[in-house]
Amino acid sequence: MQTLDFEKSVTELETKIEELRHLSDGGRVNIAAEIGKLQDKVDKQLHHLYTRLTPAQKVQVARHADRPHCLDYIRELIEDFTPLAGDRAFAEDLAIVGGLGRFRGAPCVVIGQERGFDTESRIKHNFGMAKPEGYRKAQRLMNLADRFGLTIITLVDTAGAFPGVDAEARGQAEAIARSIEVCLRVSVPLVTCIIGEGGSGGAIALAAGDRILMLEHAIYSVISPEGCASILWRSAANAPDAAAALHLTAQDLLQLGIIDRIIPEPVGGAHRNPEQIIARTGDAIAAALAEASSLDPAALVAARHEKFLGMGQKGL
Repeated sequence: MQTLDFEKSVTELETKIEELRHLSDGGRVNIAAEIGKLQDKVDKQLHHLYTRLTPAQKVQVARHADRPHCLDYIRELIEDFTPLAGDRAFAEDLAIVGGLGRFRGAPCVVIGQERGFDTESRIKHNFGMAKPEGYRKAQRLMNLADRFGLTIITLVDTAGAFPGVDAEARGQAEAIARSIEVCLRVSVPLVTCIIGEGGSGGAIALAAGDRILMLEHAIYSVISPEGCASILWRSAANAPDAAAALHLTAQDLLQLGIIDRIIPEPVGGAHRNPEQIIARTGDAIAAALAEASSLDPAALVAARHEKFLGMGQKGL
């Protein structure tokens, strides 16, 4: 497992626990008690660290390589998932995955950004950074859901849209803007969950929903801390200062009215207990869909518009 710099003391204890578990002394010494004591120390230190994370540390946790990714959530939460590919105009973009399935028995369309879990899959999915064809595929799937009255679930986890010249040449900005427009226009319930990093327009292209959920240690911002620091301070070394100034944590965003609910993560972050956080996320999505489904289509769209028009009016 990837070790974060502020977790060094915890990692040392976990290493000792693993060493004790691999001891072979023929059963003459009972090491269970010692392992129990060390595990208690690990749990206490993790609780102490993760209840006091700085914004910069939350950025590290949100980007942790072992956090469950979009495909993990789809695998556990969506039954009979059938992926749909292509934007019907240019190409397939594997940075965005989506398709038809059933969420707790109800038919739905699910769309999300997949970063990949190793070198090969990260290259395959372009690290979750979509090109215009990815956003146009998302638009196609949202329009499909609207046509057939299917709820939409989106899972956000991207550093941002792909910034390459070829993406810009094919209309990256227009594709993102059009995706936001489609999110705001569809007359079916749309629930978004930010499961890791929600970066810039690449994230909001899938996140203009009726309910916006966010994992406790996820982040959501108009620009990355490194990008902000390079603009304001001309140095990425000021990224921790930028992270604090951007108010990118779930707690800040709930206070500002940008998101609707924080999903608590297991002690030590989602990467330490993927099964638990996926189950909690499923429960939160189900509750959000129940709320949104209580409105008729016209009222749902009107409320969604009011929600986003009202953002920015709440102070810190």
